[in-house]
Amino acid sequence: MLLRESGRHYGESYSLDGISGDGDGGVPHGRPLLDFAEAVLEGADAAIAPARRALVAAVGEAGFVDAAGVVASFNAVVRIADATGIPVEPFKLAQTVEERAALGIDDWH
Repeated sequence: MLLRESGRHYGESYSLDGISGDGDGGVPHGRPLLDFAEAVLEGADAAIAPARRALVAAVGEAGFVDAAGVVASFNAVVRIADATGIPVEPFKLAQTVEERAALGIDDWH
């Protein structure tokens, strides 16, 4: 996983707990970032405005713009990959066994 490898390279850590809704991912401002991303991707109109306000309060307007761009990009990339049926490369499967098990990703197949 890209985040895992870049974290190792820079000596930083993260946590998968944010994905399950139980934590902040172990990153600065993780909870407001996750809340905003979830509201946008779920299309929860009532949740987007308060999540946006909380994120702007946490990271400022420039940080919010960056976060919105990341949410949009990841959403687009994942949809394109899913729609085209791009398979996961074998080396990535081998490197992500623990993460996929922790998140239950393999249960979707």
